[in-house]
Amino acid sequence: MESYRQLVDAITDYAIYMLDAQGHVANWNAGAQKLKGYLPEEIIGEHFSRFYTPEDIASGLPERALKTAATQGKFEAEGWRVRKDGTRFWAHVVIDPIRDPTGAVVGYAKITRDLTERKLAEQALRKSEEQFALLVQSVTDYAIYMLDPQGMISSWNAGAERIKGYRREEIIGQHFSRFYPQEARAAGEPERALETARNEGRFTAEVWRLRKSGDRFRASVVIEAIHDETGTLVGFAKITRDITERAETQRALDEAREALAQSQKMEALGQLTGGVAHDFNNLLMAISSSLTLLRKRIPEQADTLRLIDNAVQAVDRGATLTQRMLAFARRQELSIGRVHIPELLRGMTDLVQRSIGPEWPISMTIPLGLPAVKADANQLEMAILNLAVNARDATPGGGAITISAQRQTVRTHEISGLGAGHYVVLSVTDKGCGMNADTLRRATEPFFTTKDVGKGTGLGLPMVHGFAQQIGGVFMLSSQPGEGTTARLWLPQAASQAPTPGSPPINTAPPALHPLRVLAVDDDALVLMNTVALLEDLGHEVVSASNGADAIAKFNTGGFDLVVTDQAMPGMTGTELAATLTAVQSDIPIIIASGYGEGIALPTGRISRLSKPFLQVQLARAIHDACGDDSALA
Repeated sequence: MESYRQLVDAITDYAIYMLDAQGHVANWNAGAQKLKGYLPEEIIGEHFSRFYTPEDIASGLPERALKTAATQGKFEAEGWRVRKDGTRFWAHVVIDPIRDPTGAVVGYAKITRDLTERKLAEQALRKSEEQFALLVQSVTDYAIYMLDPQGMISSWNAGAERIKGYRREEIIGQHFSRFYPQEARAAGEPERALETARNEGRFTAEVWRLRKSGDRFRASVVIEAIHDETGTLVGFAKITRDITERAETQRALDEAREALAQSQKMEALGQLTGGVAHDFNNLLMAISSSLTLLRKRIPEQADTLRLIDNAVQAVDRGATLTQRMLAFARRQELSIGRVHIPELLRGMTDLVQRSIGPEWPISMTIPLGLPAVKADANQLEMAILNLAVNARDATPGGGAITISAQRQTVRTHEISGLGAGHYVVLSVTDKGCGMNADTLRRATEPFFTTKDVGKGTGLGLPMVHGFAQQIGGVFMLSSQPGEGTTARLWLPQAASQAPTPGSPPINTAPPALHPLRVLAVDDDALVLMNTVALLEDLGHEVVSASNGADAIAKFNTGGFDLVVTDQAMPGMTGTELAATLTAVQSDIPIIIASGYGEGIALPTGRISRLSKPFLQVQLARAIHDACGDDSALA
């Protein structure tokens, strides 16, 4: 017996002591003294309830503990207990009844263990888990939820409800694949996502997902595998973020960058094309004037004249080519007025049909009451003819071509390149071979063509594109391989009932003038030489100058009736020269010739303009219009 007492007294990690039948402390070991702080002489004879908290005493817990031990053979519990100094500790308590030979309870054996550290750790863990759960539940920008190993949803936060639209009770226990579009489910994407997370620890992707409403949204998805302490897979953590707005912003940014790059490329091509057209016009000017003078001076032999006429026709074709180049570069001179689409189409239908052939019947859908548009009628006719020819070439086996028109209203920034306002959309549609994305993207680039060598200049669509931009509209193409093409020309609605400008005078020779003394100015020696020759052939006295400074010096000698000058010259443009000369002699007639074709802001005075390349008869009419009056006629 003494050995047992020594053993119990030696235990310091457990409080082991006896209670009498009424619950008074009967003995006290070293562990009890260490744990509860009482010396044996301080506690023996005291009721054990003093170790309980006031609230437990008030609830009768000490009495229930003894009663439970007596009736059930054991009382075991965990709870807060009180040390001598008043501090509390978390105790694991076991009370066993001690009975005499008759079975009557004569006391109780009580063992108490201090589990405060474990309890505090559990509380800290529980608090951390509660805080984490609260954090997860409070997140609304991310869907954060758990999946079991088979992909069934086992938790659901507020962000998941906001993003996906399902309430917790609607989705718990459902398979996560219901968030995938049908085509993704058919392709086995949900299974591959879990398999990747299972094998690699994580799956990430940016993909399309479905809301409860059926709407799609762009999602950034992460699936993490979760394992227990033994390494067994217990499920997956799934995080989804709605990045639709970001994706749309990025898409819009990419489109804007592409549009800017395309715009810069087209602007550079336009500048290059305009410069080439200017130089080409100068060459055509030299050739044309030389042929005109040559034809007058050689014997009238049929073979020789035919060769010259062929050369003149080639010059005319070259001039048409430069006009298309200038149209693309938006440097052609336009005669803009009110154009009624129905009247224009009625007047040119036969021309278009004859141009493309009977295998491509033209049908028109033009509504009544279509408003007039602001455009150059001649250039618009050329654009429609170009589009019809393109539609024919895209349908080599024949087929209907539809020309239609409709009114459209555009709000601010709704269509790139168009301001807010009212428009008429003129469409030319074919059911031909269509274009792939790369061909469609390059279709309005100058000199790009899919036609055989010699069957296209690659300037038809660029001309339409440049013309549309020059009048404040846009040109659009939509096409799919094998499904045909629709070309849409957006034309601004005419704002007023202003009369349409009349047609320019025909190229007939005007009445002759008395010989004039003319100052001819051009920095291109070939053009200057031929201009002088044309003027002299008309009977005028000509003095030539190769630049603005030279022209001013010669003009100041006096006696000139007319100045004919090029516009694009180094050092001083034609308009700058005209402003200087009119400051010296305000009534001097000046003709400014330009190979660019763009409108020129003319200085105040008797100043007019003439487009290069010009024929001798056009030069004569320009001189007549600038200088002619009844007293000057020969």
